[in-house]
Amino acid sequence: MKIEKGDNRFYIPGKEGTLAHITFRPEDKKTIIAVSTFVAPSMRGQGIAKKLLDRLAEHARENNLKIRPQCSYVVTAFEEHEEYKDVKAG
Repeated sequence: MKIEKGDNRFYIPGKEGTLAHITFRPEDKKTIIAVSTFVAPSMRGQGIAKKLLDRLAEHARENNLKIRPQCSYVVTAFEEHEEYKDVKAG
C-alpha cells in the first residue's frame, strides 16, 4: 500500500475514498500539529497508523519541523516510542 501526500495530510487512497490518514496543520514556521489519525475498520490492527505517523515524522525531519501531538494516537505514540523524541515539540 502506498502512502500519498495531500494538503496537510498523508493518506492511503482506496477505490471508494481514503482508507487511512494522518492530518496536520501548521502552528508556526517550525512546528506542525498532528490533528487526527484515522484508519478504516477493515484495515485496523495492521500497524497502519504507525506507518502514517512514521511518514509524518520523516516529513518533519526533512523540513526541520517539530510535531505537537493533538490527536490521542500521536500523544500515546510519542509517550511510548523513543524514536519520535527528536521531532516532538517541547
